[in-house]
Amino acid sequence: MGNSNFILKVTDAKLSDIQKALQAAGIKVRSLIEVFREEGTTPQEEKEAK
Repeated sequence: MGNSNFILKVTDAKLSDIQKALQAAGIKVRSLIEVFREEGTTPQEEKEAK
C-alpha cells in the first residue's frame, strides 16, 4: 500500500495522544504535524467567566 495523507481536526488532544491511539489501532505513523491551532475559549471557560 502507498502512503496516504489525512487531515484530522480535534478539540482537545495532544499530538502524542493521537499518535499513540493510531499506533494502538495498528496504524503505522510516518509523521504527525500540527499545521494550525485555533485559539479561543472553550464552552467551559465561557461558562466560568460569567
